[in-house]
Amino acid sequence: MICFSYPTLLLLLLLLLLLLLHCSGPLFTWCLKVPIRANPRRRSVNSVYKTYIDVIHFRKSAKGRLTAENANADEKSEFHTTFDEGDETESTRDARRQELEELSQDPDVYNKLTAALAPSIWELDDVKKGVLLMLFGGVNKKLTNKSLRGEINVLLCGDPGTSKSQLLSYVHKIAPRGLYTSGKGTSAVGLTAYVYKDPETKELTLESGALVLSDRGVCCIDEFDKMSDAARSILHEAMEQQTVSVAKAGIIATLNARTSVLASANPIESRYNPKLSIVENINLAPTLLSRFDLIYLILDKPNPVTDRRLAKHLVALFYKEGASRGSEVDPKLLADYISFARLHIQPTITDDAAQALVEGYVDMRMVGNSANHARNKKMVTATPRQLEAIIRTC
Repeated sequence: MICFSYPTLLLLLLLLLLLLLHCSGPLFTWCLKVPIRANPRRRSVNSVYKTYIDVIHFRKSAKGRLTAENANADEKSEFHTTFDEGDETESTRDARRQELEELSQDPDVYNKLTAALAPSIWELDDVKKGVLLMLFGGVNKKLTNKSLRGEINVLLCGDPGTSKSQLLSYVHKIAPRGLYTSGKGTSAVGLTAYVYKDPETKELTLESGALVLSDRGVCCIDEFDKMSDAARSILHEAMEQQTVSVAKAGIIATLNARTSVLASANPIESRYNPKLSIVENINLAPTLLSRFDLIYLILDKPNPVTDRRLAKHLVALFYKEGASRGSEVDPKLLADYISFARLHIQPTITDDAAQALVEGYVDMRMVGNSANHARNKKMVTATPRQLEAIIRTC
């Protein structure tokens, strides 16, 4: 017979209790006492209690916003959240799915979704349709030796006060995943990844930037024209190859940045100069400009009729409830519809559409060649990237 002393018995009971607690639930919070020397010249140490969490399993328990991706298993991210996951009942989920399918059968669904996107912004329907196409995205194609991106990049360039920043903020809120950043306070490492030394382990750690954190989402960059050249040069690889390569402090890695870039910029003189060409007003490198699939020029032209309508709309926002343009689709339904469509809809190109795309691309090249010949300039106005952009946005 084994006999234990009273302190030993208490210790065994305490260990048994901790073991039962650890095995009975998925999540526990523990406190760890770490001695830290306050002054290297003194022998005394201070006890610092650090709280850490021991996790066995994570499960999504709230509906929240959904991240929808392609149905191809090879393209899924480890952070993917399926449309059906959540704590809602099956009947509620089926009712929501039926509501989304009924909305898709509406012949005027394109205009309704456009009206639901940023309803407080007056008009700009063409811009909203382009941003809506960016949220839905294209189809990612994987070939034997390369992959074709399906994410659409959009650039909004125009005069100040034309609601570009408000549109970016709304897209950031409605997008399944994404980040909002400003060009002036954004650096190259802030967009991609940076290396820092862990204060406890003293090891070098790679921390993700805005483009990597926006994987499978939208990265909204405001004041794009005020970014430094070093920060903008980082976007060349991310916008075309959908990756970010890092080689710092002995860490060599390639991170996924499968994100759509929505950028807004002002002209070079803060206001659009009609005496200069569009390229001279935007003042972006041609290599970076060609990576944007859709480029919108938003101008603020004085017009008594439109100015009066815009003024009435803005004034009504301050003293009337629901003065923004009415929409039959609420923001929650719009976000669910985008997630559901990106997960289940994979459009394909027909033979007639392929022939029309080829003919349209050749016509674009010929028009640009004739215009340059008349001006005695040697400039390519349409590149194969424009053809790929048309395929993604059609």
